[in-house]
Amino acid sequence: TKTDRCVLLNSLPHPCRILLFVNPQSGKGQALTLYNSHIQRMLNEAGVIHKLIITERQNHARELVKDVDLSQWDALVIMSGDGLLHEVINGLLERPDWEEAVRTPLGILPGGSGNALAASVHYYSGVSQVTGEELLVSCGFLLCRGLVSHMDLVSLHLSSGQRLFSFLSLAWGFVADVDVESEKYRHAGAARFTVGTLVRLASLRIYKGKLAYLPNGAAASLPGPPDALLPPLDQPPPSDWVLVPEEDFVLMLAMHQSHLAEDLLAAPDARLADGFIHLFYVTAGISRSALLRLFLAMEKGAHLDTNCQHLVHAKVRALRLEPGAGKGIITVDGEVVEYGPIQVEVHAGLGRVISG
Repeated sequence: TKTDRCVLLNSLPHPCRILLFVNPQSGKGQALTLYNSHIQRMLNEAGVIHKLIITERQNHARELVKDVDLSQWDALVIMSGDGLLHEVINGLLERPDWEEAVRTPLGILPGGSGNALAASVHYYSGVSQVTGEELLVSCGFLLCRGLVSHMDLVSLHLSSGQRLFSFLSLAWGFVADVDVESEKYRHAGAARFTVGTLVRLASLRIYKGKLAYLPNGAAASLPGPPDALLPPLDQPPPSDWVLVPEEDFVLMLAMHQSHLAEDLLAAPDARLADGFIHLFYVTAGISRSALLRLFLAMEKGAHLDTNCQHLVHAKVRALRLEPGAGKGIITVDGEVVEYGPIQVEVHAGLGRVISG
């Protein structure tokens, strides 16, 4: 089964104590209402002792997690979109005791417009795809069961020297543009991405850049967060990396989990801790109708079956993107980062997630 490939570690203790972060602004602004109507009762009936923290601003959770006494809690749970989990993971890895902190089990309850990790965890559990409040209730049950699995995390280096960690995705080109530009439609919930896709298709852009990657199966890396596979950004990629010959792209998407959104199964073969990044890129020359067909097929994870000659998929352990001149957007876990050269490396099984 799918669950067999998620390396189960242990179960949360009974009763367990969780710190629950809720972002009241996420998605349609209903996270707190959904907590009151669904989650509070589920947790109480399951004997889960929890403290609610309502985030007040961007990076609020990141700051709290850097200083919180983790010995008081068995897990940290996020009820929001994917952005809040991105904050929490980076907060854990910025602590002096990061090696211990990153082993704290993380739970995810969908409360935003993206909810990609929640959809991924639900998908790995082997049950049929659901969205909206059904997904929330299903993830609530998985949380109450309390099984903990390894989860891959990916380190990213920006040209400024900043280093970030990612649990979900790195996007450039069409996908990143849609993610950011569709913010204005967030009142539509998950449908914002559909609307954004159609708007962006009307004025399709080509993005110039260079892409290189280390294929899965190359020499094994050292464990733990020192980045053993990455050369300095100002040096050429090593000889065992593949240099993509094309330099005109429509999109580049690196997925660490299966879902890009509740209804976008971007990497159907992905598992929580498979130890590699699923790299997709689409080269220039694709028609608008072919690109639309790809995204429609992605709802069911069938985009690789379309045999589109402009779509390339590779399983990689590291990659480097060097965008050409001009403006553009790069997102990490849906959050905008500095635009410029970026390189990433997977750290297999570094994180912990409650997978049910």
